Amino acid sequence: MTMTPIPQSIENANAPRGRLSIRTVAMPADTNPQGVIFGGWLLAQMDLAGGTHAFHRAKGLVVTVAVEAMTFHEAVFVGDEVSCYTEVVKVGKSSIAVRVEAWVRRRWGEAEQIKVTSASFTFVAINEDRSKRLVPPEE
Repeated sequence: MTMTPIPQSIENANAPRGRLSIRTVAMPADTNPQGVIFGGWLLAQMDLAGGTHAFHRAKGLVVTVAVEAMTFHEAVFVGDEVSCYTEVVKVGKSSIAVRVEAWVRRRWGEAEQIKVTSASFTFVAINEDRSKRLVPPEE
């Protein structure tokens, strides 16, 4: 009998991929009129997390140039602990692609983390004058 490998997206569906880059708590000021956290707030947290990872890989300033394939899986509520995990998936001459996953622990104290969204972010390394620069080789 031949075993077919399980795709990574299915195999790791219940565990975050990458490194923990940011953790915060969703607050009432971040909600829409229905009492659910704004998707834009969550996008901003993911951008901060991805940018932090890209900054370290680029060894300096980076700017966000694209966000692709953002998929919302679950809602985020006030009091949820939001954790963003990041993974560099591609490094070009001046660009860095980072996959970001956002996971929550619900405010009522459940230990289980739930994946709420994921997206691919592209960052470009820049100099102080905002011109593009090369991403240095990994050490």
